[in-house]
Amino acid sequence: QVQLVESGGGLVQGGGSLRLSCAASGRTFRSYATGWFRQAPGKEREFVATITWSAGTTYYTNSVKGRFTISRDNAKKTVYLQMNSLKPEDTAVYYCARAVGTYQLTTTQGYDYWGQGTQVTVSS
Repeated sequence: QVQLVESGGGLVQGGGSLRLSCAASGRTFRSYATGWFRQAPGKEREFVATITWSAGTTYYTNSVKGRFTISRDNAKKTVYLQMNSLKPEDTAVYYCARAVGTYQLTTTQGYDYWGQGTQVTVSS
């Protein structure tokens, strides 16, 4: 069993920064990729970023490239999402998730365990 707990969300003005954390419990955390997704009211959950277990490869959705950075510390079983130059359209509940394998890493189908989410609100 794997449990994921997100933290670090909050209210920030446009142009500001936040760092989200995803803390995991369970022995298999280090062997899997971990992703961040977000869901705005009335919209489907969408992919934001993912990082392989070795941290050798990262993927980002186009809208956050150059502004967000995903990283991980396997010793702490924690994945981070540094978000800079935030925009009102980044407002959403942000979720972290553990990948099932090495495929479909940019879709929700590629992940099996999910956290409860953390709210990020960016004011204009």
